[in-house]
Amino acid sequence: HTMADPSPLLCQSNSCTDDQESSDQRSHKQSISSLDEIVEQAILVSLASLFDSQQSFISVYTEAEPTWHCLNNTTCSSASNICMFPKSSWAWDGNPTTTALTIISEWGLECSSAFIKGLPAASHFTGCLLGIVFLATLADSSLGRKNLLFLSCLTMSVATSLTIFSNNLWIYSLLRFFSGISRATIGTCTIVLLTEKVGTEWRGLVGILDSFFFTIGTLTLPAIAYTNRSSSWTIIYLWTSIPTLVYSGLLYIFVSESPRWLFMQGRQEEAVEVIKSLSPIKDSNQLSLSLVSAVSFGHEPAASSKESSFLSSIRELFVRRWALERTLALMVPGFGIGVVYYGMTLGIENLGFDIYLGVVFNALLEIPNLASTIPSFFLTFFLIQKWNRKSSLLVLFIISGICSIMAVVANDISNAGKRMRIGLELASLFSAYIAYTVIFIYAIELFPTCVRNSATSIMRLAIIFAAIFSSVLVAAGSNNEFVSYGVFGLVIICCGFFVICLPETRGSSLCDTIDQREHKDSVTV
Repeated sequence: HTMADPSPLLCQSNSCTDDQESSDQRSHKQSISSLDEIVEQAILVSLASLFDSQQSFISVYTEAEPTWHCLNNTTCSSASNICMFPKSSWAWDGNPTTTALTIISEWGLECSSAFIKGLPAASHFTGCLLGIVFLATLADSSLGRKNLLFLSCLTMSVATSLTIFSNNLWIYSLLRFFSGISRATIGTCTIVLLTEKVGTEWRGLVGILDSFFFTIGTLTLPAIAYTNRSSSWTIIYLWTSIPTLVYSGLLYIFVSESPRWLFMQGRQEEAVEVIKSLSPIKDSNQLSLSLVSAVSFGHEPAASSKESSFLSSIRELFVRRWALERTLALMVPGFGIGVVYYGMTLGIENLGFDIYLGVVFNALLEIPNLASTIPSFFLTFFLIQKWNRKSSLLVLFIISGICSIMAVVANDISNAGKRMRIGLELASLFSAYIAYTVIFIYAIELFPTCVRNSATSIMRLAIIFAAIFSSVLVAAGSNNEFVSYGVFGLVIICCGFFVICLPETRGSSLCDTIDQREHKDSVTV
C-alpha cells in the first residue's frame, strides 16, 4: 500500500480528490481566512532563516580589518603593509574617538596570523557542526520541528547578546562557538517544517520562500553594518540579537507543529487539530477525503515512535544500506556547495571589492522577487518543478565551478579584468545559491518523516564543515588567490558528480515511515 501525498494544504485542483473539488461551494470568507493563516504560518517559519543568515555572515563586518591612513607620510605609506610601521605613524579610518570598529582594531590583531584572525569564524562553524551532531535528532524524536526551532532561535539570540560583552578574542570566539551550536538546526527545521505542511505542487515554492528570507537577512546585515560603520562592532550584534529574541516569542505563540511529525509520535488528535486549523473546512463533518487521509497518512504510526530514543533516527540512517548510501551521496555535493556558498561570501574582501556592496550584490542574486532583473526565481522554480533533480544539480555544479576557476584566470591589473572577475564570482554564486535550494528539496524528498530532519541535518553538516574549510582558504587566499577561488571551483565540480548515485524524486510524494520508503523504492525499481 503506497501513500499519496498526504499534505492537503495549498493543494492544486489536479491533485485533489472529488470531495475536495466539491468543497468549492464553501464560503469565500472561510477560504480566505484559512489561506491567510497558511501564508502567515509560512512567513513566520521562514523568518527564522533571516536571523540565521545574519549570524552566518556577521563576521564579514565585525571581524574585518578596517581601512587606515598614515599620520606622517615621511615614515608611512598607506599602500604598504601596516605591520611595517610603528603604531604612532598611522591610525584607523572612521571615528577617531574609538578603536572598536571591529575586533581587529579593538584588540590589535592587525598583525596576527591568519589562524588567529580566522579563529572566531572557525569556532562559530565548529559549533554548528557539533550542534547538528548532538541536536538535530531531537526534531525527529522528542522535541519536534517547532520546539527545536524555537529553542534554537531563543538560545542564538541570548548567545549573540552575550557576545557584546566580550573583552578579548578568546571569550569572543567561545561565545561565537555557542552561537554556532544554537543556530545549527535552524536551517533544517525551517525547511522541513515548511515542506511537511504543503502538497507536492507547492514544495518548490516554500523552498524558495525559505531562501528568500535567508537572502533578506544577508541584505539587511550590510545595511546595519554600513549604518553603524563608525560605531563599535558591538552595535551590530545588538541590532541582530533583539529582533531574534522578539521573533522567538512570536514563533512559539503562533506557529503550529508539523502534523506529520505529530502523527508519527502517536499524537493523532493534535495532528487533526493542526490540519483542521489550516484547512478551509472547519466543520468536522465536511472534512474531505484528502484531509482525512492526511491524518491517517495511509498507515498507522510506527509502534516504536513513542519509544524513539535520542539517536534512533541516526541509527536508522546508518543501519539501512540505502539510507547510508543516500546520506553519503548527499553529503559530498553539500560540501561542494558550502565551499562556494560560504567561501565566496566570507572572502568578498579578497576580491578588492567594497565589503558592503559586495555582500549586497551577492545577496541580490538570490532574491526571487528581483526576477524582473535577475532570473533566479524563474530558474529556481523551473528547475524544481520541471527538471530532474540530478540533471539540474549537476549542471549548476559545473557552471559554478568553471566560473570560480575563471575568476582567478581573469585577474589582471586592467579594469576590464577586474569587472570580469566580479562578474564570474557572482555567476558562480548564482549557481551555488540555486543549487543550495534544490539540494535541500531533494534531501527532503529522499527520506521519510521519521528520519527526514536528521538526514537533512547530516547533509547540512557537510555544508557547515565546508564553511570551516573555506574560511581557512579565504584567510590563506589573501596572498594566493588560487588557494581560495581556484580550489572552490575544483571542489564543487568534483563533488557534483556524486548526485549521479542518487535516485530521481521530482514530482514524488513524501513518505512517512522507513517501510513506506522501501516499498516505494522497490515499486519504482
